[in-house]
Amino acid sequence: MLLSLAVRDFVIVDDLTLDLSPGFTVLTGETGAGKSILIDALQLALGDRAESDVVRDSAARAEVCAEFRVGADAAAWLRDNDMQGDGDTALLRRTVDAGGRSRAFVNGTAVTLAQLRALGDLLLDVHGQHAHQSLLRPAAQLALLDAHGGLGAAARAVAAAHAGWRQAFRALDEAQRMAGAAQVEQDRLRWIVEELTPLAPRPGEWAEIEAEHRRLAHGAGLLEGSQAAIDLLAEAEDSALARLDAAAERLARLTDYDARLQPAAEALDGARAQLDDAARTLNRYLDGADFDQSRLAEVEARVAALHEAARKFRCAPEELAPLLQSSGEKLAALAAANDLEALRTCEAQARSAYDRAATALGKARAKAARTMAHEVTRAMQDLSMPGGRFEVELTPCDPSATGSERAEFKVAGHAGVATKPLAKVASGGELARISLAIAVIAATATPVATLIFDEVDAGIGGAVAENVGRLLRQLGSDRQVLCVTHLPQVAACGDQHLQVSKMPGDDGRPVCRIAQLDRKTRVDELARMLGGVQITDTTRKHAREMLAS
Repeated sequence: MLLSLAVRDFVIVDDLTLDLSPGFTVLTGETGAGKSILIDALQLALGDRAESDVVRDSAARAEVCAEFRVGADAAAWLRDNDMQGDGDTALLRRTVDAGGRSRAFVNGTAVTLAQLRALGDLLLDVHGQHAHQSLLRPAAQLALLDAHGGLGAAARAVAAAHAGWRQAFRALDEAQRMAGAAQVEQDRLRWIVEELTPLAPRPGEWAEIEAEHRRLAHGAGLLEGSQAAIDLLAEAEDSALARLDAAAERLARLTDYDARLQPAAEALDGARAQLDDAARTLNRYLDGADFDQSRLAEVEARVAALHEAARKFRCAPEELAPLLQSSGEKLAALAAANDLEALRTCEAQARSAYDRAATALGKARAKAARTMAHEVTRAMQDLSMPGGRFEVELTPCDPSATGSERAEFKVAGHAGVATKPLAKVASGGELARISLAIAVIAATATPVATLIFDEVDAGIGGAVAENVGRLLRQLGSDRQVLCVTHLPQVAACGDQHLQVSKMPGDDGRPVCRIAQLDRKTRVDELARMLGGVQITDTTRKHAREMLAS
């Protein structure tokens, strides 16, 4: 239930706080006073699209806060999303700045608009004055039937089963269409795998084998060059070490006479150590060198085999190992995907699951259609359509996400005539009354605790308007109903009466004001709605009689 609504700087509302009660609440006022603006503000708090023009002129931002007492479904949603508030309430807050950017919060936690709308759907339903236009669409009629029958879970199960079936069908269809091309591709991949498997190229092998081949192919040069380097460094009569030793010995004698030569002598000592290391390293290399000619032949044969395979498959030698791996994987995947018999079985099972779900939904819809037809027909009698009838005709259709049947609302405005599709009802007044009856009956089936009717009584009057008011008052006996109306007959039935007016603000610009009426002021408001500008004692008397009845 909506407990309170606070609006700041929204269109012509500067600062307004409204406390709401259970039962049937009516909002009345002159045209343009801002009645529907309050509904727009509330819908903004529940996730409607935000535009920058909702921000009041010269204000930085608009803000709407709506506090609800939540039911079981909304409480579960809040728990699942870690947004519990204090007790059993939920505070929804929405801000829109002058640039059109908006932010949304639930119990102080920032949320997305999708989350806000999901919670809003569990808290409040709005029936607008143009609801009958959407009722003319077959999809809306089917959705309304499902809502009235409480078939949301069954309808979602059908949609999920349909999606699973379509996915299985597409997989089978694609496999059948691609069967020929897939066979050619399988043959190509199988050839690659059969050719490369005996060769067994390894990842990184080409770099290793190239390095080994270069080493073995230049074995003699490596041995000869290493030995020559050892001779020059240490073993020849005029080797580098011999020359270095002679220079170091001479400098060692001279440092006794001039200490400034000591760094040069020390540098020669370091150079000798490095030359010794180089000579020992070369000797170890020669001791361990193994340039086996038979191994060179093996390596050359492997290089030739890898080169030949690379030419055959038109790739670099280092790409052979990845080619073998990917070809094997693709071949296995194609073999699994082209198991047509398995795909046919999967598609048949998915279609069977869809048929079971759709059949169950169809039976439930038939039962709901009979109940809805009876209830709407009864409501039509109260709306001055004696003998009128309402039917929900279900006709088979191709399997779809919404099931295996379509729904069409059909009506007869009075006794003795055949029912016709709702879209072909000639009288606008009849269409308005029938749509209102459907809206009221559908509202009784929804678990949402707060219902708003925004001028849904347009196009009716007299005794019909009085019956509409009584229907809405009856609906308000077990849930909260808010109704924006211009009809005094409807307004007189309210448990609570709020008057919306527009007047100049402190800055001279018009602002919206709202007042809760007591019995005396309520008589005055009803008299205004009855008599227009000139209110007489007669209109006041009529207004008192309407309240008394």
